[in-house]
Amino acid sequence: MKVMLFARARELIGIERLEFEESMTVGELRALLERRFPKVAGLLKKSAIAVDNEFAEDALQIPAGAEVALLPPVSGG
Repeated sequence: MKVMLFARARELIGIERLEFEESMTVGELRALLERRFPKVAGLLKKSAIAVDNEFAEDALQIPAGAEVALLPPVSGG
């Protein structure tokens, strides 16, 4: 799976995309990212995750080859 990082998540992690071979749920992906990149832990709790252009709940099993987007909340005005 390819995980595309946007906005503040991209800034904190320092790259645009991550790739994982193993299968996991959206919730397991959140936990994995939190362990590997502790500075995004708080942001992950507030971020939406989309799998193949559809917002996904944590229980969703991410299909092999899926494109995942980590979408942090955006503020502006």
